[in-house]
Amino acid sequence: MSLRTHADATPGPEDGPIPSSTVPSSTIPSSTVARSRGRLIPGLPMPAAIRSRIPVERVPQPREDRMTSTWRLAKPRKIAAALVASQAQNSGGWYVAGASTDVGRKESVTRTIAGREVVFWRDEEGRLVAGPGACPHLGALMDRCPVFEGTMYCRWHGLAFDKGGDASWRPYTAVDDGVLIWVQLVTAGEEPTAAPALPPRPPQPGSVAAVVAQPGTCEPQDVIANRLDPWHGSWFHPYAFSHLVVDDQASDEHKMLVDVTFRLSRTWGVPVRAEFSCPDTRTIVMRIIEGEGTGSVVETHATPLGADAEGRPMTMITEATIAYSDRPGFAAARWASPVLKPLIRRTARQLWVDDLDYAERRYELRQRGEFPG
Repeated sequence: MSLRTHADATPGPEDGPIPSSTVPSSTIPSSTVARSRGRLIPGLPMPAAIRSRIPVERVPQPREDRMTSTWRLAKPRKIAAALVASQAQNSGGWYVAGASTDVGRKESVTRTIAGREVVFWRDEEGRLVAGPGACPHLGALMDRCPVFEGTMYCRWHGLAFDKGGDASWRPYTAVDDGVLIWVQLVTAGEEPTAAPALPPRPPQPGSVAAVVAQPGTCEPQDVIANRLDPWHGSWFHPYAFSHLVVDDQASDEHKMLVDVTFRLSRTWGVPVRAEFSCPDTRTIVMRIIEGEGTGSVVETHATPLGADAEGRPMTMITEATIAYSDRPGFAAARWASPVLKPLIRRTARQLWVDDLDYAERRYELRQRGEFPG
């Protein structure tokens, strides 16, 4: 039997007439659903040709005391099985180090990845260069070093570095995929691969990409586990999601299919169908497969940084939202991307305020031996 159970319950009588879109379709006549979807404004019929061009639906959001709890569906063993499957993959030693826009042509940028300092800059053709972040001369951290025609100069004494390196400083393999930058480091248990395992993305010229980064006190697996628990969406993020249904019949330990409404307000939303999957051990991807924005993706990458002053692990969550639509009007959204991107980043940061609470709490309980999963 499928567990396609809605995470939102029917409003009570005191809430007035029951909007058909808040009730599982199996409990109401299909003709009622059709009439509801044919009206953007209650009581006002809308031609099908116009209605098909409007992705917004009237989906009133019930109060928490009228929502269906999801704790029985969010089985610890099911989430654990999906996490085990994700961690069994080979990441090839590849780590996300930030957004493509983080590294310019005029100065270097350093990152700490898995306890190792890494410096990034661009060569004379704009290609990404990466290598050990400490100068081999006297150990200077080579952050914000000047770059001229692809050559970086250490700020302490002017030692020059180019993409070829030498016997004292050898570059790492690095990739700029157009949205994110990656570096390959020798990693125990991971067989090196020629390139990172990039998930399918919408065409770059026709999409809008925005990236946020947020550090947390946890391990990468805690970040991935958070995303492998979609059942928390309607409860923990009611400002963003509602009417969330995990399709168990179409899901397994390698992917989860979810029907969910992205909230625009307490009355209006955009229903979509999304797929969650993990292309490597430190990445989980949500891809919209039906509904508005089909082909859009949200990539969540968890990069271990090292330990903080108290010896606790730190992880950088880098999330890339790549929005896409084949609607002609989306060209205007691309034109307005300087305004749209900050809005996307603000939404992502708001979600991660909550989700970091989840991930950090999971890590804390694991360390105490008290985590129930």
